Formats: sequence, C-alpha cells, structure tokens
Amino acid sequence: MTDILTRYESRDTLRFLTCGSVDDGKSTLIGRMLYDSGAAYDDQLDAARRATRKRGAFDGDLDFSFLVDGLEAEREQGITIDVAWRYFSTARRNFIIADTPGHVQYTRNMATGASHCNLAVILVDARLGVLPQTRRHAFVASLLGIRHLVVAVNKMDAVDWSEESFDAIRAEVSDFAARLQYSDLEFVPVSALRGDNVVHRSERMPWYEGRPLLDLLENVHVASDANLIDFRLPVQLVLRASTASRAYAGTIASGVIRTGDRVAVLPSMRETRVVSIAAPGGPIDEAHAPMAVAMTLADEVDVSRGDVLAPPNNVPELTRELEAMVVWMSERTAARGGDYMLKQGTAQVPATLAEIRYRTNVDTLRREDASQLALNEIGRVRIEASRALAIDPYARNRATGAFILIDRITNETAGAGMIIARETALHASSHRVAIDARTNVHAKKALVSREEKALLTRQTPFVVWLTGLPRSGKSSIACALEKALYDRGMLTQVLDGENLRLGLSADLGFSLADRREAARRAAEAARLVCGLGAVAIVALVSPSAGDREAARQSLGELPFVEVFCDAPLEVCEARDSDHLFERARAGELFNVTGIDLPYERPEEPELVLATDRESVEDNVARVVKLLVQRGLVR
Repeated sequence: MTDILTRYESRDTLRFLTCGSVDDGKSTLIGRMLYDSGAAYDDQLDAARRATRKRGAFDGDLDFSFLVDGLEAEREQGITIDVAWRYFSTARRNFIIADTPGHVQYTRNMATGASHCNLAVILVDARLGVLPQTRRHAFVASLLGIRHLVVAVNKMDAVDWSEESFDAIRAEVSDFAARLQYSDLEFVPVSALRGDNVVHRSERMPWYEGRPLLDLLENVHVASDANLIDFRLPVQLVLRASTASRAYAGTIASGVIRTGDRVAVLPSMRETRVVSIAAPGGPIDEAHAPMAVAMTLADEVDVSRGDVLAPPNNVPELTRELEAMVVWMSERTAARGGDYMLKQGTAQVPATLAEIRYRTNVDTLRREDASQLALNEIGRVRIEASRALAIDPYARNRATGAFILIDRITNETAGAGMIIARETALHASSHRVAIDARTNVHAKKALVSREEKALLTRQTPFVVWLTGLPRSGKSSIACALEKALYDRGMLTQVLDGENLRLGLSADLGFSLADRREAARRAAEAARLVCGLGAVAIVALVSPSAGDREAARQSLGELPFVEVFCDAPLEVCEARDSDHLFERARAGELFNVTGIDLPYERPEEPELVLATDRESVEDNVARVVKLLVQRGLVR
C-alpha cells in the first residue's frame, strides 16, 4: 500500500478542462477516456448503466456521458450545467478534469473551471465546424491564463473520417488562436462515441500521424508554467501559539521560501526574517507554492489577515486603482459607479467600478464601446478600492492577479477579474493621460542651467549606454570606466541595471513591457545625473533596439554613446555563476534574454567591444579613446 501511495505522490498533476459548444460531446469524451483507461470504478459504471437504461434514448448499454454528468437535471436534459470535477490517474500522470458547460448561458461556469486549469481541451463537432461558442471558450481560456490548447475535432465518424473536414477546422481555429496568447496548440481528430484517438490510436484515420488525446495529455509540459520566482504568501490566519509567539498561516500563492529568508509585510513594507516554517507534516526548511504553511518571524511586526508576505527586493505593486479584464457573472448589469466588495487573495475591501473602458466581442475579438456589462459579457474596467492592495499582473501571477467582485446587497459573485499589467493599462488609456498632462502638468524652468552647473565640474555632461546580453561584461566595464574617468578628474555616476532593480525599478518584472519601463527610468535617471554636470554610465541589458533609441531621443541634445558589449551566448553562460541561464533552460525562470527573450543587436552603435576576447582594461581604453576623439573627455 505504501508503494502505491509513493508512486501516486511522485507523479505530477495536470489540471485541464473540456469546453466547447452544446452537444459537442465533452462529457462523452471524458467518460470514454475514463472507461478506456480503466479509471472508471465498478459502482460508477453500474450507476451509469442504470441511468442509460432509464433514459432509454442511447443506442448501447452505456452512455459514457453519465460517468461525468452528476446532476439529475443534467441527465434529464442531456447537457452539462455545472462544472463537473473528475479525478483519475495513469502510470505517467495524475489528472483533475473540469467538464464545463457548453451553453452560452453558463459561460460564467466555464470561466470558473478554467481559472484552476493548466490546459484546455476544446471540442468541435466535425459536422458543424467552428461555432461562436468555440471562439468564446478559446478566448475565455486564453484570458484566464491557460497557455496550452488541444482542439479535439469530435464525431469524425459522422463525416466518414474525412481528413478534409479536419483540415478545414484546423485552419479556421489556427487563424483565430493566432490572436490569442497560447504557447502551444495541438489538434486531434476523435470519435468519443467509438473511442477513436481518445486513448488508443484509430485505425480508421490512417492519415492522422499524431498522438491520441490521452497521450498528448500525459506528455504536455506544464511545469514551467508555475511561478516559482515571485514568493507571495497572502496571510489567512494569525495563530498565537503562546503569549510570546505568533505564526502566520496561509497557502503560498507562488514562489519559494526558506528559513532565514528576509520578507516584507505588505502594505506596511516592514522587513523581517523567517525563523521557522511549519507544514501539516511538521517543521520544514523550505516551502513552495501551493503548500499550506505557518511561518514565524524574527521581529514583532504587525501582520493580519489580508496582508501579503513577499521578498523585500521583489514586492507586488501597492495600489488602490486596478485595471482589469472582467467576466461578468451577475444578471444585474455592471455600470459605472457600482459599489462592490472586492476579494483578492485573503483581502476583502469595498470597491467602486470607476469606469468601463470597452466590451470585447468574443466572436471577433473586436473592442466595442460600452457603458454596461451584461451577464457573461467580458470587458475592460477600472476599479478603485478603498485601500491599497498588493497586486501582480494576472499574466505573471494568477493567484495575486485575480479577484472577484461581490454584490454588497445580494452577496452573490458579480464578476471575476484578471489584473492587467500597469504598463499595459497606461498604454490603453494613453490618450486620456496625455490630455491630463498637457492640461495640468507644466515643465518648470530652473534658475541654474545644466551648462552653468557644468562650469563647476569643468566637464561636458554625456551618457555612455552599455548594452548586451546578461554576463557580457557591461557592469565590469562600467565600473572600470568610472574609475578611469575619475582618475582624469571627472565626476561620474554608474547606473547599473541590477542596482536599479534594488531601488528605482524594484517594482518591475522582466517582461518586455517591464524592460521598456526599466530603460525609460534609467534614461530619466541619466538625464538627472547629467543635469548636475556629471557623466552618466548606464549598464543595462535593454534588449530592444526601440527602447534604446527611445532612451537616446528622450535625452535630447545630450551626447549619447551606445556601446555594444558583444559576447556570444555560450561565453555568457560560462561566466554565469548565478546559474541564470541554466535555470532558464530548465524552465525555472522565464523572460531571460538570450533564452526565451530575444536580444536585438545594435545596428549602428558608436562602439562594439569584443568582451569575449579582450580584457576589461583594453575595452575601457577603447571607450576612453572614443570619448577623447569626440571631445567629451580631456
């Protein structure tokens, strides 16, 4: 018995949902999968056979959908109404299945199921092709952070196993899904009724060379989807073990924590250290998502339910204003000015629906002007909470990036929201922000100009912008260049990317949008340094050529010298004592430049340094020589 439990616990778990239009065969597909894989128990089979005989409309002794449809109303109508959860295992993996309703009336139920899953199986009736509900469910699944999509073209037996029918559906879904955020997309032709390509390969479709559905589910890689970088613990309960000891309990939303690690308490931002971690099995030294733990802290800090523990150098954003996509779940329409209770993690605060920016047409993905959101509609909204919440973008952290709105009168769930990254939110409202800036914000003219300050330092202010892959030598050259210029009597300041992330850019992640903002802030900091008559030396990966050009333009007439630290990726990896690249290749980190994030080489930099072949001293000498030639250095 112990061996069986050990084997069960050693397998990873895939959470997936089945969705699609009404009568596409979702419940039948799951029932067939359970039956053919030997995961249906005898009592379940007996109950399903009795229900089949009672219904009397099925050609056979077992209607496989009855292994899933649990409500009497579902069996009477032959449709799925609520989300049905099923659990089964194979030799390779454990599975948790959410069989979601297909009817448009129950889209909110489908969204609820999707919020817990890693993968979606969307069924398409081979006879009917792609329907509006197919597109709706594909969009909702993508919106809710599912990155793996399998399209099961069902009822192939009804179209004589036609390859042409399958190819037409594949082309149409591929075109639609290209506008969504799926990292991988698979297609498999099946007959749930007859079992073709569900668990076993079909002999009636020799033209299909792919794997059966269960084989795909057993082998899809979802481990890298988990966020093990950003530690977040929403505090659920404060436990008082004694008058001198308190423990803070909750379920880890993301990341990893170890005894001895420093943490900050949000929203107060008080810092302390983790003394001990307790799990249901006893004390442990390390914990990770989604474990339930209780932690004791070194200092007496004020921590209560709804607070969040996070690393001091990697904290979520604290804000009262949320920009989000919302799936509306109430028959009472959403309108501007509506008051709700907002529940995010373990925090619950009053909130106001401040603005409905637009509604998304889920059939065409087009944005439509809207002043209200009706049941099952999806829209972009701005919400104002009564106090600051610790939030992450939903795309980065599904736990701290999600919330629900609760009707304060009926206490029903009115909407489910996915928080949008701050940079994306600003971009969406850029027109409004630009108007406000022109109307209310005016540049103030200094009484002492930059040129006058430069007379005191007796030097020309300029910017050296070092760019290149991580570990290409930017920081080493920046520090050595600062020393070389100091020896010449010049006032300088190094703006190193990693140091900036410990302060000025501590709230940013590593997405393209976050990196764009990091480059903008570095350029603004460089402008302030030059405003003092000093020299700014920026060492920043800044992988986007557009971001670097934007930095150059933002500095106006200030001399800007772009220096490309050119080192091959393999050299950078060999220098990587922090194992950044190794962890990225193992799927532990994401958005690492050179691995899963591209680096755009400068086309016309002022200087290219071969940092793999030349020493730091030689490269610094080349930079100084160029600066002398340009009259920037004496």
